[in-house]
Amino acid sequence: MESLGIVFALTGAALAALMAGIGSAIGVGMAGEAAAGVVTEDPNKFGKVLILQLLPGTQGIYGLLIAFITLSQIGILGGSADISTAKGLLYLAACLPMAFVGLWSAIRQARAAVSGIQLVSKRPDQMGKSMIFAAMVETYAILALLISILSITGIGGLSI
Repeated sequence: MESLGIVFALTGAALAALMAGIGSAIGVGMAGEAAAGVVTEDPNKFGKVLILQLLPGTQGIYGLLIAFITLSQIGILGGSADISTAKGLLYLAACLPMAFVGLWSAIRQARAAVSGIQLVSKRPDQMGKSMIFAAMVETYAILALLISILSITGIGGLSI
């Protein structure tokens, strides 16, 4: 059972990338469907709706970043990949904020982006407000990213 720590840590890294990535894929897809409807009616609005469609994709990037940081910390991307079970569990726990908030916030951000796309379809001059509505959800993804980064980097210095 010496390798159990690495299994827990890898599970955390995988969950961060997978769950945030799934949320982003769902979110970008939802916003893309709404954007396609708007572009069907007015192709000149492509640039505006594309920006709104891309916003829910950031959570997937954040999840990937957490996975890379974790893999670097545990020695998978270079060094020795030998960590205790306790440390492995800590890494798993440290990845969970990004995993869960990434999944949830990407989908919620997509809903705000879809509403923004609908607003832009009727009132193109309101693009800035549409972006702010969707970007407000991003705040929580950034907070989850921050807590995961701080937790992961803090674990490295522990001697357990």
